[in-house]
Amino acid sequence: MVLIPIEVPYNTTSSAGRKRKADDDEPQADDRMSTSPSPSLHQRPLPPSRTAKRQRSGVAGRPLSLPRLLETLDADSLRGVLESVCQRHPGLGTEIEHTAPRPSVGSALAVLKKYESILQSSFPFGGNPNSDYAYNRVRPALINLLEALTDFTPHFLPPNEPQASQSLAFLDSATDLVHRLPDWSTFQHRLHKHNTYDEISKAWTLVIQEAGKRAGGIHIQYGGWDQKLTKHNQESGGKLQEAVEEMNKHLGWMGGQPVQHQYGRRDDDLSAVRQELLSGTYGSNLPVHVGPW
Repeated sequence: MVLIPIEVPYNTTSSAGRKRKADDDEPQADDRMSTSPSPSLHQRPLPPSRTAKRQRSGVAGRPLSLPRLLETLDADSLRGVLESVCQRHPGLGTEIEHTAPRPSVGSALAVLKKYESILQSSFPFGGNPNSDYAYNRVRPALINLLEALTDFTPHFLPPNEPQASQSLAFLDSATDLVHRLPDWSTFQHRLHKHNTYDEISKAWTLVIQEAGKRAGGIHIQYGGWDQKLTKHNQESGGKLQEAVEEMNKHLGWMGGQPVQHQYGRRDDDLSAVRQELLSGTYGSNLPVHVGPW
């Protein structure tokens, strides 16, 4: 039997496809290099993703700083805080006394005016304002006012206050305050006002004595304080007589007119002439004579 060879056509397309498939299955050189382990990549941390949001710090309450806290305090609250701190730490009291501004006449009088307003508002409505009932109602406010006056007066006296003009200005207003104190019906209650007049008179006397030693006493001679003191003495019923006598002593030594005699028209003219001489305007209103005298 003769075998006849049969030619089988070669499918080039399938062969090529199998070849491509084989080639795809084999790892390429670049892939082999990329999949090889790298020690540096395992040791180095990965950077955070740029799309991650930054974490915000939580909002929490906290107390005010000291400067802001002090801004919220009024005068009374701040004074209470300072007094409490000074009681616990006595050494701070001296530091505050040296650091705080020196009280002026205006600031001291403002405090006294505040106490006086409290006293006036404490009176009961209707009835006799000088009665014992009214006194019992306002007594705490009255004591507070008198204690404040007693504390402030020495501050404006020499040698603590070197300027006589400041001392006299404070005493002038302080004496007006004493005039406005009630005249109680009971003698025992009136002792408050009488004793205050006595202390004010001694303060006037001290200031006049010290002022007379400086610059020839010009402050008391030409400042009109003699007339003001005379008015205060009259309104007090003569309770400032000690100070008036001290004023007379210095005015007599300097050639001035005694206080108790400066009530008439002639004395008023002398006072006006003295003021014009001091200011340099004396004779400016007199006619000018032309020709022989």
